[in-house]
Amino acid sequence: MAGKLGGARGKGMSPNSEPNVIPFIDIMLVMLIIFMVAAPKPTVDIKVDLPPPGPVVYSPPGEDKATVVTVLEVAGVPIIRIGEEVVNKDQFESALMRIAAANNPTMRTDLGKLFTDAKIFVDGDKEASYFSVVDVINEIDTVGFKKVSLLVKEEGA
Repeated sequence: MAGKLGGARGKGMSPNSEPNVIPFIDIMLVMLIIFMVAAPKPTVDIKVDLPPPGPVVYSPPGEDKATVVTVLEVAGVPIIRIGEEVVNKDQFESALMRIAAANNPTMRTDLGKLFTDAKIFVDGDKEASYFSVVDVINEIDTVGFKKVSLLVKEEGA
């Protein structure tokens, strides 16, 4: 039992009624370390290639334009639209290739250039789930396109 020196009258030791919190803090720190080590790792990774720092390089508008893939969700069912065309998951790869080639006439003959230079924008609806949007991004990556961007809209726009 702990005690205090100098009681009410300054004589001897009196009992200490304050709890000893040091063991409690030690246990909490050990538990924190255990939970940090045992926490699950994120299951979905998206590789992001940021542009190098420096001035913005202006490219004049040409014949080529970006392909917009919109992910909507109605009653929990994801709907994928490429440009103005609604496509099924089974038709996604062929429709994306066809529409991207149509949007990029200068790259139609060279598939390698189409895959590396064609711009694909993914527009996720506010109601669309994160899983649906990431699934579409993974499908685009599986097809082979390298320049995939997310469209961001301001609130109220």
